[in-house]
Amino acid sequence: MCVRIGFIGAGGIARAHMRRLLEIPEARVVALADPDPTAISRMIAAFPQAADLPIFANYREMLSSIEMDAVEIHTPHTLHFQQGMDVLNAGKHLLMEKPMVCSVAHAKQLIAAAKEKEKILMVSYQRHFQGPYLYIRKQVTSGNLGRIQFVSALLAQNWLRSQRGKWRQIKALSGGGQLNDSGSHVVDILLWTTGLEAESVFAYIQNYDTEVDIDSAISIRFSNGAQGTLSIIGDSPMWWEEFSIWGSKGALLYRNGTLLQRNFQESETREITQFPPNSSPDKNFVDAILGRDIVRVPPECGLRVIELTEAAWKSAELARPVYIQELAQE
Repeated sequence: MCVRIGFIGAGGIARAHMRRLLEIPEARVVALADPDPTAISRMIAAFPQAADLPIFANYREMLSSIEMDAVEIHTPHTLHFQQGMDVLNAGKHLLMEKPMVCSVAHAKQLIAAAKEKEKILMVSYQRHFQGPYLYIRKQVTSGNLGRIQFVSALLAQNWLRSQRGKWRQIKALSGGGQLNDSGSHVVDILLWTTGLEAESVFAYIQNYDTEVDIDSAISIRFSNGAQGTLSIIGDSPMWWEEFSIWGSKGALLYRNGTLLQRNFQESETREITQFPPNSSPDKNFVDAILGRDIVRVPPECGLRVIELTEAAWKSAELARPVYIQELAQE
C-alpha cells in the first residue's frame, strides 16, 4: 500500500520532510500547497521530481481536488489550528510541525476532532526518534534512575539576531517567541522522557526590543512533587543544549551531544556511547497509517507543551506562579 501525502507549506522545514519521505518506499507526496511561489521554486530546485506535482496557492483547493490519505503541515505556527481542523474534517491523517498549536484551547479542540474523525494526529518532534533521548526515556521508564526529583533543561541559540525581521518574530504568525519555536523541542523532551506533568509554573521573560519572548527563566513544579528549571536563551553567539535528570537512584546529564550517567553505587561518571537507532517522525507517521507501529508523538505531547508554555507566558505577565489547572478553566 502507498500512503499519499499532501504538503501544506513548502518552505525550509518542508524540504527536510520531503527528503525523508523520498526514502520511504510506501510514501508518496502527491501535491504541494503554498501561497509563496519562492517556496515552491526552492522545493523544486532541491527535488526536481516535485515539478510534476500539482501545485496550489490555496490548501483548501488541494484538499478538495487531490486524492490523498494524509497531510503534513509545515507553516507558521498560528496557522496550524485552522489548517489542522480543515485537514481532519476532510478525513485525512495529519502530521503537524511543532508547536502543534499556540493555545491550550486549540490543542484540546484539535485532539477532539482527530478522535471524532478517527484519524491519526501526530506532532513532528524529531527528538522522540533520536538515540540519546530514546536511551534517556528508557532509563526513566525502566526505573534505573528511581523516582524523578529534579530536571533541568537549557537551550541557547542565536535566535534574536538570526530571526530578526522574519515571521518567527511576528507574533501574529509565530504565536510567541523562542520558547514557542525551538524551545518547544526542549519543553517536549523534558516532559516526554520523564513522563512528568507540570502543575505550576513561574517565569521571567525578556523580549528585548521585539514583540515576542527571547530569553525565558522558568521554574516548574510537577504533579509528582518534582521540581525543574527551564532556560531559553535567544541572544547567544552559539547553539548549546543541556538536559539533566536527577532521580533517587542516579542522574543523567546531556551536554550538547555528550551523555553522562552515574548512580549512587558508582564511583565514577561514565559516558554513554551506545544508543538505540535513529528514525524519523515521517517514517513513524507512515508506519502508523499502515498499522505497522503506534504513534510515537501523540497530540497529547503537543497539549502538554502548550500547557507549560502558555502558563509561562501568563506567569510572566501576572508576575506570579500560574497553575496548569487555571488554563483549563479559561
